[in-house]
Amino acid sequence: MNSSKKSASKAPRRRAAGASKPRPKKHLHVSAAEAAAVPALTAEMRRGAEQTARLLQIMARLRRPKDDCPWDLEQTLDSVKPHLIEEAYEALDALESGNRSDLAEELGDLLLQIVFQSHMASQEGAFSFADVAQGICDKLVRRHPHIFGEVKVADSKEVLRNWDAIKCKEKQTRVSALDGIPEHVPPLHRAYQLQKRAARVGFDWSDIKDVFAKLDEEVGELKEAVAKGSRQQVVEEIGDLIFSVVNVARFMKVDPAYALDSTNKKFTRRFRVVEDEITGQGRRMKDCTLQEMDAIWDRLRAADKKRKKSARR
Repeated sequence: MNSSKKSASKAPRRRAAGASKPRPKKHLHVSAAEAAAVPALTAEMRRGAEQTARLLQIMARLRRPKDDCPWDLEQTLDSVKPHLIEEAYEALDALESGNRSDLAEELGDLLLQIVFQSHMASQEGAFSFADVAQGICDKLVRRHPHIFGEVKVADSKEVLRNWDAIKCKEKQTRVSALDGIPEHVPPLHRAYQLQKRAARVGFDWSDIKDVFAKLDEEVGELKEAVAKGSRQQVVEEIGDLIFSVVNVARFMKVDPAYALDSTNKKFTRRFRVVEDEITGQGRRMKDCTLQEMDAIWDRLRAADKKRKKSARR
């Protein structure tokens, strides 16, 4: 959890006027098929359940009006939104680093955000952590009929088709194939999801050649916009070009955000080497010519290519 104890408006200690009424408690009904499909509780599963209960108890203590933690009690569902995103990104960083100890810690921080928000929602009478957990359990059972039902599947593609078909039945209020894509996801990821949804209903290129042709078309239109000097048109054409690049990535089954992140890291690593070499000479970057910096950069790029070529052998 972010250690900075920022002040925020006080969280309501009782259900506010107009807030949703407490929903009736759901009782757990496990079908015979589900009971037969799930493995028996192991010692590690029991420990997980015990520690989850412990976390719920700690959160209840932190949010208790009497002898509470002032910072925790001041928080609201709105005030902790940035922490949810922050912890998700920190978990991704830990995953990328390969440090499993760091990953375990960051996943714990992410779990805390889920428990924290669920507890605040329960204090408003909206839902509880039990509702959250039961909801995802029920969803997993419904969407895996080949495990918890009689459906037969041949491969993972068929699993995904079944998943999408079941999801469509559950989300019957959705009219467009694009409904349900979160508005607040990063634009690059949103473009990827928009294209995937459109492709599912047949709005897609049939050949990679067509995708590249569209990419070339967008490059040409951007050049024309730059030549005209229209900033608004340049902004629009840059957006179209990026959207087309994302389409190439999707067509090649590459996550564009992952690809861009890899390039960001590569650029950072090379640029810092350029800085180190120049400062090692007792000089400053701004006093060097572009040709001098390019010479170091080109050497690093050549070394990277040679290393990749050796790794393929």
